[in-house]
Amino acid sequence: MHGKKQILSRTATTALTIAVSFALVAIFAQSALCQTYEVLYTFTGGADGGQPAAGLTIDRARNLYGTTSTGGACCGTVFKLTNQASGWAFSTLYSFLGGNDGSEPLGRVIFGPDGNLYGTTWGGGGSGCYGEGCGTVFRLNSPAAFCHTGSCSWTETVLHRFNLVDGAWPYNADLVFDQTGDLYGTTPFGGGFNSTINNGLVYELIPSRDGWTETILHNFGGFADGGAPHSGVIFDQAGNLYGTTSVGGAYGAGTVFQLSPSGSGWTKKILHSFQRYDGITPVGGLILDQSGNLYGTTPDAGAGNGGTVYMLTPSNGDWTFTVLYAFTGASESGPTASLAMDEAGNLYGTTPQGGPSGVGEVFKLTHSAGGWEYTALHDFTGIGGWYPTAVTLDADGNIYGTCSDANTGWGLVFEITP
Repeated sequence: MHGKKQILSRTATTALTIAVSFALVAIFAQSALCQTYEVLYTFTGGADGGQPAAGLTIDRARNLYGTTSTGGACCGTVFKLTNQASGWAFSTLYSFLGGNDGSEPLGRVIFGPDGNLYGTTWGGGGSGCYGEGCGTVFRLNSPAAFCHTGSCSWTETVLHRFNLVDGAWPYNADLVFDQTGDLYGTTPFGGGFNSTINNGLVYELIPSRDGWTETILHNFGGFADGGAPHSGVIFDQAGNLYGTTSVGGAYGAGTVFQLSPSGSGWTKKILHSFQRYDGITPVGGLILDQSGNLYGTTPDAGAGNGGTVYMLTPSNGDWTFTVLYAFTGASESGPTASLAMDEAGNLYGTTPQGGPSGVGEVFKLTHSAGGWEYTALHDFTGIGGWYPTAVTLDADGNIYGTCSDANTGWGLVFEITP
């Protein structure tokens, strides 16, 4: 249960000559591309929150929304950074109290079709799960349209409180809506097999006049079936769901799975089982391109021992797995978050403990005829922020993200401008 904030090993094991060469390549790449790194906001750990554990959501006006896992009233916040001509204005939209309203949001918030924000909390929501609560799914209703002061209050509504049997402790699991307004997500623990296995599940929340009703789409059985999905699921155009499990599969190292609607239920298929040469323990989610290819990351193993970026390509009812890039570095230093993709099909991501200083890096993978070229866009050095989470792109190619730690000890929000 205390694996919710998994702290990966910070011990660098890469040989000195490799580290020096990697640093020189990274410095040259940054210089050639003239990337500008700017801290937009540094958290204090007080009323504004602290230690953001997930990425950001951007609206049409290029305002940023995110969560912190600590601070606020006691147990985390939802915040907004308003894009103004004079800079960025910070405001706290909601502070969690740690009781029935939830505690410690570890995932990002998303906008629903009604213009409200939706997200999850790792804990709170009741007295279950050893008295800490098993977590919640919540909605933040936006204030009146005429409110323009930046301090207008948002109202929280808990849509679902997990009780272990129907899921527990949602981690970095982004929610997703279908076309009818139903919500989908995952929990890495809980499930209906029994109270001791707790391999996690995929769920659907269906709205009605009386509230939201949960339906479990798949209970993971562990072992070959997979287990502990730490990230959310995504839809393709045909209505299939895709996600990852951090353990299980044919080799016990995690899976990529598909859930397809079938009659009144869902049929699960494992698309890939990880083993050491292609990466292990995928805790990040998936993204989908216009051709139906899936992209994801692993934080460990692979050819360079530091994790991988991979692609799954559909072909005649089957899927072909390809490693696009293998990181060289210490074990468990590779990417733990989902990727982002620009309109040209280039990939962007982070390593929370990689790079020359071992405290994180923002990278880009550029697609070319010869394969994929790696560029370090920013290497964190321990001065400013470190341990970056997922990144988000705007229409101009600016990159936004959070660091869970900083000089203050409470994290920050950053922008990288090409």
